[in-house]
Amino acid sequence: MKIRNILFFFVFISTLFSSCKEQEKKQKETAEETKQPNIVLLFVDDYGWSDVGFRNDTFSTPNIDQLKKEGLNFNRAYIPTPTCSPSRLSLLTGKEAIRLGMPRHIALDPNKPDAEYNLWPTDPVQMPSRNYLPLEEVTYAEKLKEEGYYNYFVGKWHLGHKGRYPTDQGFDEEFGTTDHGHPKSYYFPFFKDGDPNGFMKNYKEGDYLTDVLTDGAVDFIKTYDKADPFMLSFWYYSVHGPSVGRKDLLKKYQEAGLEGKYAHHAAMVEAMDESIGRVRNALKEKGIEENTVIIVLSDQGGAYTNAPLSGGKKGGNTLGEGGARVPFIIKYPGVTKANTESNTPVQSIDLYPTLIEIASGKKYNDNQIQGVSLLPILNGSDIEQRELYFFRSYEDQYAAVISGDWKLVKYHSGKFQLFNVSEDISEQNDLIGKGLDIEKKLIADIAAWEKEAVPTY
Repeated sequence: MKIRNILFFFVFISTLFSSCKEQEKKQKETAEETKQPNIVLLFVDDYGWSDVGFRNDTFSTPNIDQLKKEGLNFNRAYIPTPTCSPSRLSLLTGKEAIRLGMPRHIALDPNKPDAEYNLWPTDPVQMPSRNYLPLEEVTYAEKLKEEGYYNYFVGKWHLGHKGRYPTDQGFDEEFGTTDHGHPKSYYFPFFKDGDPNGFMKNYKEGDYLTDVLTDGAVDFIKTYDKADPFMLSFWYYSVHGPSVGRKDLLKKYQEAGLEGKYAHHAAMVEAMDESIGRVRNALKEKGIEENTVIIVLSDQGGAYTNAPLSGGKKGGNTLGEGGARVPFIIKYPGVTKANTESNTPVQSIDLYPTLIEIASGKKYNDNQIQGVSLLPILNGSDIEQRELYFFRSYEDQYAAVISGDWKLVKYHSGKFQLFNVSEDISEQNDLIGKGLDIEKKLIADIAAWEKEAVPTY
C-alpha cells in the first residue's frame, strides 16, 4: 500500500511538473507574439526606383533583392515633395511638407544662419521655404517614445542646424549628424566645413562615409542592452552626389564597362546595399531578426537615368514618375507575406501612422496628418482609394495629383499634363485635352487642394 502511494505521489508530481512546463511554454509563446517589434528604417538619399537589381541588372543589390523576396514591395510609392529636406519632414511628421511651408530643401544663407525662410533664384513665383523643422512638430520618434521605444538616429538630418537636431525631436541618441545636406566627398574628411558634433575627429584618410555610418548602426545593434524595443533610423547621405564610389567597387564597374559618374554611381549603390546586408546580419547575430520590422525607402528619384520612368531629381520633371516614385519595401515578420507586391499608390507620409500602430498595437487616428496607416496592406488587405498630392517650388512644374491610375501635372505657366501611369509608365502619351472626364475632375481637385494646403505669405 505504501509503495502504491509513493508511486501515485511521483506520478502526480511528474504530471504537475509537465503541466507547469507546458503552461510556461504557452505563456512564453504568447509573450513572444505580443512583444513589440524593433523597427529599422533604412532611408536612402536620391535612390532611384530603377536603381535596384531586381529591376535593372546594371546594379548589384543582392541584399535589397533578398529583402524583396522576404517582404512586401510597394511598386507605386511616392514622395509628396521629392527633394531632400521636405521628404524628411513628411517622413517624420506624416504631413505634406508644403502645409508647413517647406516646398524646397534647406538652403541656409551663411550671412543669415538663423533665417526662418530661404528663396530660390530660379523659382518663378519666389515662394519662401522654411529652413528648419519647427520644434513643436511631433515626430514619429516622439510618438514611439510614448510607446516605450528607444530611438537611435544615424546619418543625414538636413532639417535644421544644431539646436534643431534629432535629439531635439525625440531621438535618444544621434551618430554622424551634421549641418550638411551632402558631403564634399565620401572619403575622409567627408565634409567641407563645420562639424558641430565632433564626428570627423574619430576618422582618418581612407575611411568611406557609408561604411563609417554602417559601423555606427551595427555597433548600436550589437551593444543594445535595454529591455525596451528600439527604432533605428538610419538615414544615408548616399547615394546623393557627389558620386564617389568606394575604390574596390568602382574598379569592378569600370572593368564591366561603365564609365565616369555612372561607374561611381553603381559603386555607391552597391556600397549602400552592402550596408543594408551588414545591418541585417547584425540583427540576425543578435537573435532579434524575427522580431524586427525592416523598412527600405528612398527620399526621391535618382539624379541619373530612371528609365523606364520619365524625369528624375534634375531636369525640370521631378514630379514625373522618375523623380517622385521611389523604392519602398517592408518586411514585418509574422505579418507580411514573403515575395508579395502592392500596386496601391502610397506616400512616405503613410509611414508615420503605420509606425505608431506597429508600436502601439492600436488603431491610430489623427486629423492633423495626411498619411494613412499601411497596416491593412501589410496584412494582405488594402486601403481606401484616395488622391495623393505633390508640390515643390523650383521651376515651372510645381504640383501634381494621383488618383488611381491617373496623374495630372500642373505648371505655373498654365500648362497641364495627364497620364495613365499604369498603362503608360514612361509618361509618353499626354492625354490632356482629349475630353476625358477625369481631366476636369483632377483639375478641380488640385485647385481645391492648393487653396487648402498651400500657405499664403
